[in-house]
Amino acid sequence: MTAFHHLKGLLDMSALSERLKLLRSARNITQARLAKLMDVDPRVYNRWERGTAIPQFDGMTKIADILQVSLDELAGRKEPDSDLKIHNHELYGLYQQVDNLPDEDQKALVLVIDSMVKKAQMAKVVGAR
Repeated sequence: MTAFHHLKGLLDMSALSERLKLLRSARNITQARLAKLMDVDPRVYNRWERGTAIPQFDGMTKIADILQVSLDELAGRKEPDSDLKIHNHELYGLYQQVDNLPDEDQKALVLVIDSMVKKAQMAKVVGAR
């Protein structure tokens, strides 16, 4: 018996594929984007969401990291935290490292982010007129 067939018996494939779709959609990530972040062919990822294949363990951990969930949440053993802080995976990865920056760099980062947010807000106001 292959590892796939063994795992297929342990996991509810339709539940896993539905969970993948749900979590990915909640984070506004396309299948193609998630496949790229994982460095896998989009067709491979598509098979995971269709329930015709399952990722290996390292793939499951990558998906969990990208979607900002635990393996239990990904497998459906625990409900995912609905309070997602940052939807963009790359930004979330950087966010996790910000506390390690010196205070001076953190202050500069706050200024940069603040100016970008204000610029976007101003563009909305001007565009709404």
